[in-house]
Amino acid sequence: MIMMTSPESPLTSSTRRGWLAPTNLATSIALVFPLFLIYQIGVLAMPDVGNGADLVTRRLLALLHNSTSAYLILNGAFAAGFLVLVLVLRRRQELRAARVLPVVLESGIYALTMGTLILQLMGMIGISPSLAVHAPTLAQAGVPAGLAQRIVLACGAGVHEELVFRLILLTAMLWLFERALGIRRGLALALGFVITAALFSAAHHVIGGEPWRVGVFVYRLFCGLIFAAIFHWRGFAVAVYTHTLYDIYVMVLG
Repeated sequence: MIMMTSPESPLTSSTRRGWLAPTNLATSIALVFPLFLIYQIGVLAMPDVGNGADLVTRRLLALLHNSTSAYLILNGAFAAGFLVLVLVLRRRQELRAARVLPVVLESGIYALTMGTLILQLMGMIGISPSLAVHAPTLAQAGVPAGLAQRIVLACGAGVHEELVFRLILLTAMLWLFERALGIRRGLALALGFVITAALFSAAHHVIGGEPWRVGVFVYRLFCGLIFAAIFHWRGFAVAVYTHTLYDIYVMVLG
């Protein structure tokens, strides 16, 4: 018997490709902005919370002479600009609102499993997983005690660290290696992944002030490699949400 497949079946190949397609930059920016805003407002309410990769917030407050009203007005302008951007992107059909749930679910799976995977990899290369002190948070040293503060810190780490180390630094390195130096794609990716992952891990000790420990450095090095791979093949939003959810998982539930 020959069975006919309805052309309106929800599980067509094009639909599957849509589910598995990486998130474009326009959609990523739209999905990430709420986390950025949570951190921006949270930092104002919780002055002890901050992120070493944040190149904007503290300097912005300083430029505004620590004026709360001016800071809120400026962030309100950011939010208004974001809404305008969303409307423009929707009109141009560059914004895929249906990607919200898939991005969160995919990121949650990565966040819940990457710690176990990294500890197994460390064991395979001869580094005792116990040296990593289980699964360290990726945020800066000195995790705050309050639940709200931890969530704000996780949002800041996810947004700013992925912005600096993946969206800016990794993208620039790939352009330099491939376009300027003529290095083939595979080697350029490998170099970019390793260098940015090493810088990402080192920043927690150099900028974050965390004591140097080999296990912790290697653990975060693997985290950086995973985030680089997620960013390159799945998109900026998935990398940010994976990073944020991982930190929430470790700091709140771990």
